[in-house]
Amino acid sequence: MEVSTIKKIAVVGPESTGKSTLSAQLAEHYNTVWVPEYAREYCAALTEPCSWQDEINMFHGQLKLEKELLPKANQLLICDTTFITVKIWSDYTFGKAPQEVLDELPKHTYDLYLLLDIDLPWQEDPLRDFPHLREHFMQVWHRELQSLEANYITISGSDLERLNNAINAINQYLNKY
Repeated sequence: MEVSTIKKIAVVGPESTGKSTLSAQLAEHYNTVWVPEYAREYCAALTEPCSWQDEINMFHGQLKLEKELLPKANQLLICDTTFITVKIWSDYTFGKAPQEVLDELPKHTYDLYLLLDIDLPWQEDPLRDFPHLREHFMQVWHRELQSLEANYITISGSDLERLNNAINAINQYLNKY
């Protein structure tokens, strides 16, 4: 399949909203590949708090992983988060984001963003930090996607409802194009 015709679906949202689970389920449903969150593996290997350079490394790593998997996609490429996360975490942690991330944001778009709601219970995980800031980060995600004029929809519900709502959103998008 011509890489330029592959539609990119970004599964995004605050911590503990089921992004990785949903990404895998959607890839299976649509018989395609999904791009895992590069930052998860990267942060798991860190022995010190995440630095400014780590954020830049995660930005480049996410883009590289997406580029590697794009040719393997079957009509859709499902992306478990995007490097917008680097901007959000950098803004929160350091008060600003790396300029190369800001420069790339408007150029590196996705056809549809599925913003996962915070209506699932929090799941403890050593790589998750902010159970008390879920509403704050949900608002941040809305602002970031709106500032990009992104085509996005909020996906809510239990695990099965969430999957069905995501499939419906993707199918509606595909039927338009």
